[in-house]
Amino acid sequence: AERVWYPLWDAGLKLGHQVGTVAQLLDVGAENLETATSLLAARVVAASSADGEALVDDLAERALAQWKGRSRQNLDQLQGAVAERHARFGEVAFLLEPDIKEARGGLRDVHSLFWVEQATVPILREAESAGLAAAFEMLLEVRVELHRLTGQRADKLLLELQDDVAAALGLADADVLMAEVSAAGRTIAWTGEGAARRTLRASRRRGPMKALSGIRRREVAPGLVLDDGRLELTDDADLGDPLLVLRYAASAARHDAYLQRGSLERLADHAEPLPVPWPAEARGLFVDLLAAGPAAIPVIEDLDQVGLFVLLVPEWEPCRSRPQRNAYHRFTVDRHLMEAAAEASRLVGQVERPDLLLVGALFHDIGKGYPGDHTVVGVDLLTTIAARMGYEGDDVDLLVAMVEHHLLLPDVATRRDLDDNGTIRQVADAVGGTVLLGLLGALTEADSIATGPSAWSNWKAGLVRELVERTSHVLGGGDVGDVVGGSFPDAAQQALLDDGTFVVRGEGLELTVVAADRPGTFAKVAGVLALNGADVLGASAHSEHGRALSVFRVGSVLGGEPDWARIDEQVNRALAGRLAVAARLGDRSRTYRPIHLTARPARPTMTVDNVSSATATVLEVTCPDGVGVLYRITRAFAELDLDIVRAHVQTLGSDVIDAFYVRDQFGAKITDPEHLAEVELSVLRWVAVDF
Repeated sequence: AERVWYPLWDAGLKLGHQVGTVAQLLDVGAENLETATSLLAARVVAASSADGEALVDDLAERALAQWKGRSRQNLDQLQGAVAERHARFGEVAFLLEPDIKEARGGLRDVHSLFWVEQATVPILREAESAGLAAAFEMLLEVRVELHRLTGQRADKLLLELQDDVAAALGLADADVLMAEVSAAGRTIAWTGEGAARRTLRASRRRGPMKALSGIRRREVAPGLVLDDGRLELTDDADLGDPLLVLRYAASAARHDAYLQRGSLERLADHAEPLPVPWPAEARGLFVDLLAAGPAAIPVIEDLDQVGLFVLLVPEWEPCRSRPQRNAYHRFTVDRHLMEAAAEASRLVGQVERPDLLLVGALFHDIGKGYPGDHTVVGVDLLTTIAARMGYEGDDVDLLVAMVEHHLLLPDVATRRDLDDNGTIRQVADAVGGTVLLGLLGALTEADSIATGPSAWSNWKAGLVRELVERTSHVLGGGDVGDVVGGSFPDAAQQALLDDGTFVVRGEGLELTVVAADRPGTFAKVAGVLALNGADVLGASAHSEHGRALSVFRVGSVLGGEPDWARIDEQVNRALAGRLAVAARLGDRSRTYRPIHLTARPARPTMTVDNVSSATATVLEVTCPDGVGVLYRITRAFAELDLDIVRAHVQTLGSDVIDAFYVRDQFGAKITDPEHLAEVELSVLRWVAVDF
């Protein structure tokens, strides 16, 4: 046996091994799930005689009999192992770098379905088998190419390998590859979920719950019967009713039930598009479906898997399984839209038009499935969708405006000065009324939470809430001067400025620095913070009488406060010209080079906004994240003697979008095109610096 094992191990192959009699192997299989499932696939690789082949055949036959005889225990263990594996590896359909073997919807799930069928009667429906086979083949081809490209056993489809795998499979690009991988993962996960439910129902009918079978059945609507958490069509359901699909879906979501696969197949075979425009009842049922919140997601997924959701909304097709391929977004486009609508269902009590909030949330990113600017495309698409659904006049205008302005509040709140009159007026002019403002406020929260954990925080929520409140005051006829100005510097900060002493004070997650007003002060402090792993989330600056106040808000470092004593000492040295900030950042950059989890890092750009503020020029810089990027940008400003009044720093996945309110050395806005061109040249060169 060792003469077989060692050459395989030397070749880098994974090999599980066991030596024993048939009885011994069966004993191990009775106690160990992995061994038991391996024995189900026992086959002859090599045998010295016909007796050897017969021995393996006997092992396989007896292993199958033992597996069936222990089906209850085996399936319980298998269910636990599958759940643990899914929790560990996530989902193939939605991960930026999925493990195509072990994650939910991966190859191992297909193996698990085979093992379940070996323990019970066949559980896959005929309509499911073909889709499952195609999905399995797709992921298997990807895995083969992964192994070939890496020269080793690799199951994780890393970002840097996706283009090569796509090319090897003859696909146009990695986006197409990941869409197909996502679709395959969804199909496998969906099929497995249905099979698990049928297995559970079958075991209940054989077990102590058998006596209750049928007692829980009740008709919840004409043609719809709820049976132990499953909603099914009755035999006499009117399949010619064009509203039956929506009635079935809305009822299932309302009762938090799942759709019976046989009923879904019947509907898919007979359903026709709704009349255009939709009847009011159809529109109401669609809103009812979305209002069910998280319970609506598996229902929409069921409809989508059999082609019924695209029948309702044809524009949905290009969004299906479409990857976003960055760490900031945790879901594909279609799943993100479902999640946003589910999150919006919690917020319907905050708006005047709950129905528009739900529909707008579901379609706010519909343009991402199409070429071009997704907002511009989405406006055109939703105009068509809203009219088809039967919305008219002002309702269509509101829905379209939700798509057009769905990024307005988060962008302004995190990148503009809310104490500037121009900021509030600009938002008020864009929104035009409190109804839309309320819808956008709720949509911002729902969209952000559905995007991913880094997209919504107490800080961002507070800024958006403050922006909505101030804008609402102005839209209600109030004076903008009532709600802006005066918050920075506050009385305590002004006292520090007036005191005339040098101050470096770190408390909690905030650093306050008062020093002589010299070009480069802001950059040096930002550099010291970067040296200590403290990410700057926002900063404000104010200068008068030759002194400058800078306040930096930072993220936690390893879950706690930064080492303020060390930072204090280094800031003092940096401002005294006794710390080589750039050189030290170079050393740190080479040691802690960030991993860019995005398919397309942001191209460095600088945009100029001389409208939002009456007193400063807003420069917005977008670039890939990296060690000391804020230092590099502000070092570029210092080179041209620009005064930073306020900074809003934001990291989106692997990219940063930083906005700076700046003035020239005379305290004026920068309007000269040649001067602005020099600023842009300096910024883009410094951003590109590789320490």
